[in-house]
Amino acid sequence: MNRIKLLIISALVIFMAGCASNPTEVNFDQNPKINTSNYKTFAWLNESKILESSSGVNPVTEAEVSNSIQEAFIAKGYKLISDPEKADFTISYTIGSRDKIKVNSYPTPYYGGFGWGRGYYGARGYYGAMGMGSETTVRQYTQGKLAIDVYDVKTHQPVWHGWATKRLSSDEQSATAAEINSVVKEVVASFQ
Repeated sequence: MNRIKLLIISALVIFMAGCASNPTEVNFDQNPKINTSNYKTFAWLNESKILESSSGVNPVTEAEVSNSIQEAFIAKGYKLISDPEKADFTISYTIGSRDKIKVNSYPTPYYGGFGWGRGYYGARGYYGAMGMGSETTVRQYTQGKLAIDVYDVKTHQPVWHGWATKRLSSDEQSATAAEINSVVKEVVASFQ
């Protein structure tokens, strides 16, 4: 009996931990026509470093993101130079958040429980008068996004676009430097 209780408690703890954290989704797209194997140097596309941000983004956060991106490319072995025209590639980024709404509608049986009998399909057809209703839930959340772009200096073509999105809880609206570094490293890791 103790093993069953322990198993149930362990499963609940794992489930609660999974529900409590919103995973960061990271992805990228690369231009296959441009060879990046000879890249050695990079520069920022423009002096402000950021290409665009949504209103309300904290300038301290912008500075932290800029520094994290720069350090992530340096950690991959690329050298930062000040003149974009002399670099192999240039980088820029966008950052922002968007309020979103998610609506889910689930069928609910008319009778108190879930079953396959008369209450589920109804007496007068597939979804008859005594059949199914629906239960609707509405959730509002904020989705944060960071996108990093790489451009080839010689061809002036986009080379790579990496991004991370995450549902932000109210506690995560202002990220710490460690959280920013972690997300940036994960995005830049896919650049080759």
